[in-house]
Amino acid sequence: MNNQPMGQATLGGGCFWCLEAVYLDLVGVTNVVSGYAGGHVENPTYQEVCLETTGHAEVVQIEFDPALLSYREILEVFFTIHDPTTYHRQGADVGSQYRSVIFYHDPEQERIARELILTLNASGKWSSPLVTEVLPLPRFFPAEEYHQRYFERHPFQPYCLMVVRPKVGAFRSKFPDRVRKD
Repeated sequence: MNNQPMGQATLGGGCFWCLEAVYLDLVGVTNVVSGYAGGHVENPTYQEVCLETTGHAEVVQIEFDPALLSYREILEVFFTIHDPTTYHRQGADVGSQYRSVIFYHDPEQERIARELILTLNASGKWSSPLVTEVLPLPRFFPAEEYHQRYFERHPFQPYCLMVVRPKVGAFRSKFPDRVRKD
């Protein structure tokens, strides 16, 4: 029996439906909650966040088993499923709520995130430098219930077909040994 406490990661990289769908598919993840972080308004609504007046980003809060999955592995997936070089946008989704951001929970997560960003920038994988913010998690607010497990409940909704499904597919092809089998 594993007595190690569960780890948490909070990430924003575009629409939270995309990130949530991928991380729910990752071995070692025990839960994913879509929500908002990084703003100045208590309990923001989706409509308020979309107006870009709250300062919040769409994020997912991931609970994971550190015996099965490391924080670095979570970030390696993160940098594969979104474009960390575009400022306040992911594809057609434009606005500060879609920014690339890592909200760390402790100094070790901050160290890992900053080291990985330096490594990725030096690798030449992207033609532009990463714009991913690395910030302490101020507070996480869960999104409305209808946003939770959105892709799972609406796989044939047009956005899910055109945007979410390809990201899930890219994750599965890049990390076939990390895809949940259950």
